[in-house]
Amino acid sequence: MKKIISIIIAATMLFALAGCGKDAANNSSNNQGAADGKKIIVMGTNAEFPPFEYREGEKVVGFDVEIAKKIAEKLGAELQIEDMTFDGLIPALEAGKIDFIAAGMSITEERKKNVDFSNGYYKASQVIITLKDNTEINGPEDLENKTIGVQLGTTGDEEAQKIQGAEIIQFNAGYAAIMDLQNDKLDAVVLDYEPARNFASQNDKIQILPVELTQEEYAIAVRKGNQELVDAINTVLEEMKESGEYDKLVEEYFSKE
Repeated sequence: MKKIISIIIAATMLFALAGCGKDAANNSSNNQGAADGKKIIVMGTNAEFPPFEYREGEKVVGFDVEIAKKIAEKLGAELQIEDMTFDGLIPALEAGKIDFIAAGMSITEERKKNVDFSNGYYKASQVIITLKDNTEINGPEDLENKTIGVQLGTTGDEEAQKIQGAEIIQFNAGYAAIMDLQNDKLDAVVLDYEPARNFASQNDKIQILPVELTQEEYAIAVRKGNQELVDAINTVLEEMKESGEYDKLVEEYFSKE
């Protein structure tokens, strides 16, 4: 009888401990990043795209992050940032793992099939980067049959794929392509202008050719059908431009040449 009672007591304690563990896990999940009780809105990005998004230590900062903070403030929410590969952003949005994408993402007809875009907030273009001592490549016509580095899933990647005979090497981050260019593993890199300018300003061995491969516009992407969030983002962008905040951010993050 004593043995039976001991087993019952032990079982009861195990169930109680299991229940506590489950409650603790639930509370931790519900309160992650929102200790003050605010709801959370999750920004998906690829923090390898300076000056739009990049890391300072463990923190993700940049032009897009400042806009995202204003969006969260408008919605009375706490901003949480998920850093991932660029080509994983739209799948993560569709799966509900993030609420919006702010990652220097250009509006394209192909992407419109999977996401809804805010109004555009930055004009952009794709450019060609080479070593300064490269005299063979002077424009897009010289990229045929060359080895070209791109950032995976970007419009630069799409544009490079059209070049006849070119071998396209895809990287998860633009700086990785630049490193291979410096090490003579690539003939050129196709990248968005602002990150390219950022890299060129820190490296006197590379140059940006004075020709634009594309004319694009960055926007913030949300899940299909979420018009309420699109409207809120558009309102924030409009208010920032009217108040002068947007121009101040441009001045802060994009140095004048």
